[in-house]
Amino acid sequence: MAKKGKSDEQPSEQEPEPKQVSRLSEGVDETVWRFAKAERASLIIDAQCYFAVMQQAMMKARHRILLIGWDFDTRIHLTEGRRWFEKGRKKEQPSRLGSFIPWLVRHRKTLEIRLLKWSFGIFKFPMRGSMWFDLLRWTPHKRIDFTFDSAHPTGCSHHQKIAVLDDRLAVCGGIDMTDGRWDTREHKEDDERRKSPRGGTYTPWHDATMMVEGEVADMLEDIGRDRWIRAGGKALKPHEKRTDSLWPDELDVQFENVEIGIARTRAEYRDWDAVTEIEQLFLAHIRRAKRFIYAESQYFASRKIAEAMIARLEEEDPPEIVIVHPENADGWLEQQVMDHARAELVRCVREADHKNRFSIWCPYVGETPIYVHAKIMIVDDEVLRVGSANFNNRSMRLDSECDLFIDAARKGNEHAGTVIRGLRWSLLAEHCGVEEDEMPNLLARHGSMAAMIEHVETDSPRRLQRYHPPELNTVQKELARSQALDPEDPDDLLEPFAKGGIFRKGGRLSRMRKKLSRKNGE
Repeated sequence: MAKKGKSDEQPSEQEPEPKQVSRLSEGVDETVWRFAKAERASLIIDAQCYFAVMQQAMMKARHRILLIGWDFDTRIHLTEGRRWFEKGRKKEQPSRLGSFIPWLVRHRKTLEIRLLKWSFGIFKFPMRGSMWFDLLRWTPHKRIDFTFDSAHPTGCSHHQKIAVLDDRLAVCGGIDMTDGRWDTREHKEDDERRKSPRGGTYTPWHDATMMVEGEVADMLEDIGRDRWIRAGGKALKPHEKRTDSLWPDELDVQFENVEIGIARTRAEYRDWDAVTEIEQLFLAHIRRAKRFIYAESQYFASRKIAEAMIARLEEEDPPEIVIVHPENADGWLEQQVMDHARAELVRCVREADHKNRFSIWCPYVGETPIYVHAKIMIVDDEVLRVGSANFNNRSMRLDSECDLFIDAARKGNEHAGTVIRGLRWSLLAEHCGVEEDEMPNLLARHGSMAAMIEHVETDSPRRLQRYHPPELNTVQKELARSQALDPEDPDDLLEPFAKGGIFRKGGRLSRMRKKLSRKNGE
């Protein structure tokens, strides 16, 4: 790597403590649906932990479990033991989701379980033979209800991943209870436990969600209840409020007594107005950053996000921006839409990056890429954000999404900054294959996240590899630039170059593209 001049130096990581200043970027409050108190909250990283603690929490529910997801697969196992019960011993709860649900309602006489899944998922059912059997087995249980969500414009999807237990404990993030999600934080290159219900294995998968307890769970119940009713589900009866804790015994509490913000995306449909809180909050958080932005996202295809980053990178002293991202999108069509758009956007963002503060990295274990499905954003170790929304247009404007965030700059949240910083260190350590307690010294020694990632030495097979945009052919370029399959408005789906596409006239991306064209003699 070429030695940088003084003007190219990265911002220092040596600040000992996150800033604890009571300030908010202009406009942030207008981009949030609600703020609510959480008595406890924790970021859950990867599905081995999530599936296990979710089963523990569901065992404590007594009134209602509301599961809202993009997908559910009843064939998955929540825990690794996979035991039903042993003769002569008290019955143990089954680990298989399709068996655990009816077992739970049989053993909890006052409990109802409602599951809502995006309607397009019904087309996967023919390949999930035993799932039909599970749904038939559930039919006699009047306290189990499974509904498909089609309450959105054509071409949009229901993408929220929310679970609410007794209006007291909730989860919101990126993990679905479905096939292909289970993995450990080690992300071993070959792990026989990472097995599909069909019998085959799948590659490493990185994901995240947030568990919260308290008033904020009641707010997420409002979102889930509204979605359930609009999707055609039966009315949900009120139940007795619980004041005791449902927190899983094996999950450490990271945050206590914090205020949590909730932001949503929803397309205009029927009598619903469009909601773009998530997009506006992303832009506000990018504007707010002073020192750095650390983000994990499944996609990087949003014109508005890219232009907001360009605006910051053109400043005299821009923040460092580090994005952890999968090598390729999951599936051929997604690759044609998202991967090509990413290549075009990254080229333009780098053209604006005059201080070398922007980088995208793809996690690997050995020679195998780790798929990044997590949606996380950390700003200056003050803001921790996790949810279902990616850096793509669908998440900003088309699909139903829900994000949570903790802001240490809000009054009463001052104690959260140190925890947020520790979570950033933990995520970087996971991806770089180093011990978590080494991360503070490594960052201080190298001066920035990018320099640390570039030069860290480890015997671990896990590493972050810098993303370099590939050269695209003419067809790929036109597909990426048109936004026809990832539009900014549901009405523009399949409409090539609606409103000018990615490089619309007068935008920062258009200006960067012209600079690149002149530089390349095009």
